[in-house]
Amino acid sequence: MDQIVIQGGNRLSGEIAISGAKNAALPLMAASLLSSEPLKLANLPRLADISTMSKLLTQHGVEVQQSDGKGPGVTMTFDAAGVDNTIAPYDLVRRMRASVLVLGPLVARFGKAKVSLPGGCAIGTRPVDLHIQGLEALGARIELDGGYITAMAPNRLVGEKVAFPFVSVGATENIMMAACLAKGESVLTNAAREPEVTDLANCLVAMGAKIDGIGSDTLTIQGVDNLSAATHAVVGDRIEAGTYAMAAAITGGELTLAGVPSDMLEAVFKTLSKAGLILEDTPRGTSVSLDPGGLRGVDVMTEPFPGFPTDLQAQVMAMMSVAEGAAMITETIFENRFMHVPELSRMGANVNVHGASVMVRGVDRLTGAEVMATDLRASSSLVLAALAARGETVIRRVYHLDRGYERIEEKLAACGAVIERRFEG
Repeated sequence: MDQIVIQGGNRLSGEIAISGAKNAALPLMAASLLSSEPLKLANLPRLADISTMSKLLTQHGVEVQQSDGKGPGVTMTFDAAGVDNTIAPYDLVRRMRASVLVLGPLVARFGKAKVSLPGGCAIGTRPVDLHIQGLEALGARIELDGGYITAMAPNRLVGEKVAFPFVSVGATENIMMAACLAKGESVLTNAAREPEVTDLANCLVAMGAKIDGIGSDTLTIQGVDNLSAATHAVVGDRIEAGTYAMAAAITGGELTLAGVPSDMLEAVFKTLSKAGLILEDTPRGTSVSLDPGGLRGVDVMTEPFPGFPTDLQAQVMAMMSVAEGAAMITETIFENRFMHVPELSRMGANVNVHGASVMVRGVDRLTGAEVMATDLRASSSLVLAALAARGETVIRRVYHLDRGYERIEEKLAACGAVIERRFEG
């Protein structure tokens, strides 16, 4: 099992190319099931989750071709003309929660699907109830048995109004995809507005879908009989960009983030500016540095887009652990998303959990230690802490990190970090 070893205390300087967004790529890949014609996706990140989704689609009968260019990301073409299996097995689905995104496309196009209940990171239950309720509203008959979701719509899904009781990115994506092939009009209210949802909607439109209200919380979809071939480039990863912005700050360095529009990070940059970061648009991307006054404690509350993303909560906690003063960080999206707190404490962070909030009091310096990643975003918070810490930090279970960050050690090393990957044992 791999581990990452970091010698902290080095100032980062240089440029980091931001990869395509994993959270956009996975639903885009699932969308290929909606059409008998090929979907070509560019700027896909080289990640374990991309490989898992590719394997899942392949076992459904999707023909997958990959071409590696010299530039960032890879290009893959997905041809679902020969799909002959509508069952998504436990062995693959358990590895990644996003696997449930094949449910809507399969039942919409083929009238049936059997998908294992998903697995993935242990950061709360993240139930699929909203996915099921949305498909039932469109006329699917759903049964839960033996750890599988079985959906049937032999006479085609039918457009309907779907009101989400709370914002869910995954449910919005699943139901939006299904509604594209439903008969008549569907209206999704309280829909997620994340850039990744918008990216999926834009790709579906390129395939021939009729979607109004893209980027808003109300999506109106006119179902069509079939979707066609398309080519689409995956949007840049705002979570990766936010993580590296904080890496610049926590090391007192300066980085240019290339490949992600700054408007996707408006709420993040607003918070980071209050904390002492200087963010400037340049011809190469967004320049990030720390003002002479150093890091300052700021309160943070996670919210659906356009608010501060939950996927950057762990990282901002690591940054606040060496800031001047105190910060209250409140998690409103997922329960059980403070599993990184004990590991940060091992490195000397002064962090106290109070229900759904954490009080962080900044310390002068963190100290390297052996720590263990518990989930994807927690693992990146440990990398940030290690970059700022005195001495050596060994991060175990970095397979979590590999699910969401493409070549993180290479990108950081190129900017001055002393970091390497070692095989444990």
